[in-house]
Amino acid sequence: MTERYYERLVDEDALAAYLESHLGAADEYEIDRHQEGHSNETLFVTWGDRDLVIRRPPPGETADTAHDVLREYRVTEALVDTDVPVPEPLLACEDHDVIGSDFYVMERLAGDVLRLEEPDRFAEPEHRERIGEELVDTLAAIHDVDYEDVGLGEFGYPESYTERQVERWGQQLMWAFDRTADEREVPDLYEVGAWLQENVPDDHPHALVHGDYKLDNVMYSPGTPPELVGVFDWEMATLGDPRADLGWMLSYWRDAKDPDPAVPELTAAFMEREGYPTRRELVDRWEERTGLEFEREQFYRALAVYKLAALGEMFFRRYLEGNSDDPMYPRMEERVPALAARAMRIIDGEEPL
Repeated sequence: MTERYYERLVDEDALAAYLESHLGAADEYEIDRHQEGHSNETLFVTWGDRDLVIRRPPPGETADTAHDVLREYRVTEALVDTDVPVPEPLLACEDHDVIGSDFYVMERLAGDVLRLEEPDRFAEPEHRERIGEELVDTLAAIHDVDYEDVGLGEFGYPESYTERQVERWGQQLMWAFDRTADEREVPDLYEVGAWLQENVPDDHPHALVHGDYKLDNVMYSPGTPPELVGVFDWEMATLGDPRADLGWMLSYWRDAKDPDPAVPELTAAFMEREGYPTRRELVDRWEERTGLEFEREQFYRALAVYKLAALGEMFFRRYLEGNSDDPMYPRMEERVPALAARAMRIIDGEEPL
């Protein structure tokens, strides 16, 4: 990380003054930038004997609503006393004089986020099976939340959510194309977008949806058997279609029969090993837990990959405009066309569930 980019992320003195005014004085103060994320910025802060996490959007122009960290704060605050495990939110700040953007502060949990490899303690078939079960059971718990009861009744407009998703991500893509088209075109994405518009479901169940639910947005506690203790990254949460959440989670989950990944740098393959549930088994368990059916699965899986491609194109634009130092962003020049090809395979029945 360049010093200049870090200075755009946080004013250490201003943040210290803010934390002291809300949490009291501390004799130890350190900040480390979490390097694994590729959207909102995450800062780990030591404040005395407390381990904290700060979430803020990236600097520079971003697509509308794409990095709403205060939305994360609101939903996690509502879920603290439910069956959905979340870190405790502490503070929310809209004063841009502190670090230059909205941000919020939460307690830091202990455990492992499974990104590109499984922890050694989980390398047994029964633990691997439980990883998948915990993942899908927690997703079902999110979808079972009585959002009116926890104060999220006005959190979104679930009617026509899926139709709006297609429209919204098409708009995000066009926002990115305004700059990236000067470098190269991705014609498959226009075809995928048109297919999604033609095949969007007329209606769907209504539920609280996470919007970015996947294995590396949850944490498993230390020890065994695997226990999911935290769900993170709620910036896309709203009221909508639970099947869209399931399709998104499945887009990151690999089976042994799958072709090579479109974005190998961000694709875990360890769930291809013995013991991990297949996508079909995860779907069956979600249906059992929620009482819903995963109807029109091709649509939801294609929508998920279309959204991934749009995100990648937005990353590519931010790279071209100098608004990120993430080494992944320039690779989107080739990775987004590969994602578009994957979406076409799903639509054509060449990449089955």
